[in-house]
Amino acid sequence: MINMKLADAIIKLLKEEGLRYVFGHPGEQILPLYESLRTSTVKHVLMRHEQGAAHAADAYARASGKFGVCIASAGPGALNLTMGIATAYKDSVPLLVITGDVPLRLKGCNVFQEVETTSIFKPITLESWEIENSQEAILRLKEAFDIFQKGRTGPIHLSIPRDVFDEEVDYSPKQESAKPLKTPNYQDKFLRITKLLGKSKKPVIIAGAGVFWSNAVEKLYNFAVKHQIPVATTYPARGVFHEDNPLYLGMIGIRGTEAANSAGKNADLIVAMGTRLSDRTMQGIGECQIIQVNTDEKCLKGSINLEMDVGRTLDSLMDIETPEHGEWLDRLEALKRDYHIQTDFEETPVKPQRAVKEILDAAKDAVIVNDAGSHTTWVTLLQRIKEPASQIFSGGFGPMGYALPAAVGVALARPDKRVVVIVGDGGFQMTLQELATIVEWDIPLVVCIINNQSLGIIKQWQRMNYGKNYEVDLVNPDFVALAHSYGISSASVDSPGEIYPMVIKALQSKKPNLIEVIVDREEEIPLP
Repeated sequence: MINMKLADAIIKLLKEEGLRYVFGHPGEQILPLYESLRTSTVKHVLMRHEQGAAHAADAYARASGKFGVCIASAGPGALNLTMGIATAYKDSVPLLVITGDVPLRLKGCNVFQEVETTSIFKPITLESWEIENSQEAILRLKEAFDIFQKGRTGPIHLSIPRDVFDEEVDYSPKQESAKPLKTPNYQDKFLRITKLLGKSKKPVIIAGAGVFWSNAVEKLYNFAVKHQIPVATTYPARGVFHEDNPLYLGMIGIRGTEAANSAGKNADLIVAMGTRLSDRTMQGIGECQIIQVNTDEKCLKGSINLEMDVGRTLDSLMDIETPEHGEWLDRLEALKRDYHIQTDFEETPVKPQRAVKEILDAAKDAVIVNDAGSHTTWVTLLQRIKEPASQIFSGGFGPMGYALPAAVGVALARPDKRVVVIVGDGGFQMTLQELATIVEWDIPLVVCIINNQSLGIIKQWQRMNYGKNYEVDLVNPDFVALAHSYGISSASVDSPGEIYPMVIKALQSKKPNLIEVIVDREEEIPLP
């Protein structure tokens, strides 16, 4: 038996799982955990808002392939995490969320900052557990680790009362999880799948982000190449299949390529790997048999469903016999063409698509972190992605304010990579306080604000639907002066040709930089 305080045991477990960073903001009811962190080699990253902590942990997971951890106190602290937790939930990002709670003796007494967080978090987590004793906390933590490694991915939440953090607990590294994970027998289904693939003349693989979370990127490549099956990706999965590969069709669904959507609508068999087949993806799919593989049974909607890991599935299917697909591939190849977007405008202020093109050209091999807004569409249409986790964004929930705190998580997860943030002026102001975190940690981010002085995409939708605009024009601060107040090098630019060298210079400085790009206020994105 090994006895120690629960708070110490939690940090010890995180360290054993290989965690290097925890993102959070302290408060009264989680102070025992902070005291344990104080003397640990696990580093705490003090974010300036709990929403930022959740986004940073989420992006740390997306960039590293491991689960992220965010922590906060009871009441306001816990509820401030909800935006980031919902973001991770929508994109199936493994996120461990630990919040403090009022002591057990005070629960249910409506005391200061008390709120029942587990009921609030249940719709946006895989599990939300209200912990009553230290031994339960250890069991639940180990169960969470098992789920992240072998089961579904997404946020898991533990609400721990302050006095429980101080309880002694029997810490045993070999202790079993609270409940075993399912291992279904799919022998009959695999026989049916083998027959379908064996006779399919027009198959298509739709790859989702689950391919990345199951570490199956190489397996997907090997399977597709061996059987010569074309691959389309969902929006969050871009990069899991090299976009210069001849088998790659592009993104499917809304804003999908002609080749990918034609394949999806004319295929006789779709193999959906690690995707929930969202409403946006289904826009590119016609009537055909669908084999769907996902660890989350709630996502399964195919003709044949496998609730299992993508990597294990590909292993089982790798050596099956499939027919030639040359005619099908030739047909799809004829539909491939670069989506031409004019970017050679010379007007001042610069067109947003020209601005984004110059940023991407300068960024080269850097990781791009997007926010929500019209700039995201330009990035999507203009960027070619060659490796996983090189473009980080919120696909399913799309909160404004994601990019800046997310970039903190990306930079700490991938110190070998430069990180460039592309964010609108509206989204930037949602979480701009995280500039302080960037300075404190001396993170060499290049933050590019696409400033059209409005909520651009909403402005466009208003014009389309109502012919008028309302409450979308922004009175912005002096972004350059704001960055200077944090001690960050900054500059403003509004002319084509000036953005590229400015981004290059900022990257070469290896220090935090902010570049405000003033763009044409009236330019609109192409609609699908």
